[in-house]
Amino acid sequence: MRRIFLIALLFCSGLARAELPETDWLELMPKSDQKALEEMPEIDHNSPEANGTFSNKGGLKQSKGLPAVMYSSKTVASMNGKHIRLGGYPVPLETDAKGKSTLFFLVPYPGACIHVPPPPPNQLVLVRYPKGLKLDDIYTPLWVTGTLKVEKVSNDLADAAYALDAGQVRVVTDADL
Repeated sequence: MRRIFLIALLFCSGLARAELPETDWLELMPKSDQKALEEMPEIDHNSPEANGTFSNKGGLKQSKGLPAVMYSSKTVASMNGKHIRLGGYPVPLETDAKGKSTLFFLVPYPGACIHVPPPPPNQLVLVRYPKGLKLDDIYTPLWVTGTLKVEKVSNDLADAAYALDAGQVRVVTDADL
């Protein structure tokens, strides 16, 4: 009996160290939004933001006149409360006294904070990470693991439809690819 217990303990501890499978960003969009994105016409990138000129509110807010799916904050209810691992790029919002980012948006592609149009709200995730992470470059891809919540977040920079309380944040390495 003791041998079975030890084998079970070793097996379970090995599973605890294994990473969760990657959650795809499209899993955060309802099927109707995915279909609308597939059918969306080309977007004109000629704007002041594309030329490097930003309004006083920042560059992640959606400009007027885009297809409706680009403003979508529709969420997938089954994702609420789910423990996930999501890959993306940081848009820092707050840092602690040591200069570590404790609050940031996670976006699906690099440069979303400076290119237009930004992702729709259901493709932006507010990450809360009290431990903080030193971010040297917003083009550095991250893995974020934690509990996802359907939570509408709005600030001067962006609107998000999800928030994630992160238990772990780490830089993506070559071994991950």
